[in-house]
Amino acid sequence: MKSKIIGAGNYVPSQTITNLFFDKHHFLDENGLALTHDNATIINKLKEITGIEERRYATKEQVASDLGFFAAKSAIKDSGIDPETLDYIIFAHNFGDVRFGTVQSDMVPSLASRVKHLLKIKNNFCVAYDIVFGCPGWIEGMIQANAFIKSGIAKRCLIIGAETLSRVVDIHDRDSMIYADGAGAAILEISNDESGIQSHISGSFTSEEKDYLHFGKSYSNESCPDIRYIKMNGRKIYEFAILRVPIAMKECLDSSGFSINQLDKIIIHQANKKMDEAILKRFYRLYDAAVPKDIMPMVIQKLGNSSVATIPSLLAMIKRGELPEHSIKKGDIVLFASVGAGMNINAFVYKA
Repeated sequence: MKSKIIGAGNYVPSQTITNLFFDKHHFLDENGLALTHDNATIINKLKEITGIEERRYATKEQVASDLGFFAAKSAIKDSGIDPETLDYIIFAHNFGDVRFGTVQSDMVPSLASRVKHLLKIKNNFCVAYDIVFGCPGWIEGMIQANAFIKSGIAKRCLIIGAETLSRVVDIHDRDSMIYADGAGAAILEISNDESGIQSHISGSFTSEEKDYLHFGKSYSNESCPDIRYIKMNGRKIYEFAILRVPIAMKECLDSSGFSINQLDKIIIHQANKKMDEAILKRFYRLYDAAVPKDIMPMVIQKLGNSSVATIPSLLAMIKRGELPEHSIKKGDIVLFASVGAGMNINAFVYKA
């Protein structure tokens, strides 16, 4: 028994934030000292490394559960199902609903419950819960939904990934330029053929890696020391990702029974263009194989890093034909993979 994706949707916030938005920011280092390079140099370096030219921010009235609701509606429409037939709604996020101009995270009730309410689902046995697993949260939600379906306790699940990272960034930290807002969702259903999730893998590395991504105080000594913002050790994350993620991808692919030459598409969390390309090269190097052309779609240049939303958003865009050079056809083999706070890694192989 397998589970297959029968619908996907996303929501791209309306506010386009170009790199010029950061031109007047006062960037500091972790000691509160001004960076030696001017902002133009800092911004150009960001684009060179991450590939990001612009990103999207939610409007002042929106929170993460709103974005998730819009993505969920899109996925439901794409699947053509009655939402009352959903057995589970799993909402992946990391910071809950953070209203514009505030610093407090709101996670009660769960964001999944809020989406279920907004969808006006009356079925009390449609279970709604959240998952916090860093950027790999949406994939982990898919893996959990797959387990529910394979065990027979569910036939149809909605998995959402949404985040408003613009609400938890330190404006004095140059890493704030990476983050974006967005949402994506998919409907997973019991499969009656060989299509669907073929294999999966998950891991949490916490011995030395736990705080590579964490909450910390502002780099500005004039800011309130009790307010926390998302912080990351970019160098450590990069080194960890290019070492560990290709190995996990290989283990997942090998356990699926498919060969490296059978892969049609690889969809990786859109965290950093340079890092994702390095992961891809190292993955193919494990097989002594060359990287095929157009195997890995990238949209980070226009949408930035929206954490749990990047992969389902990208999937929805491909399904709708928004990336002309990329498609997923019946029978195609797709490898999904992600890495993020924890440090967590996961992946699954999917047959369309």
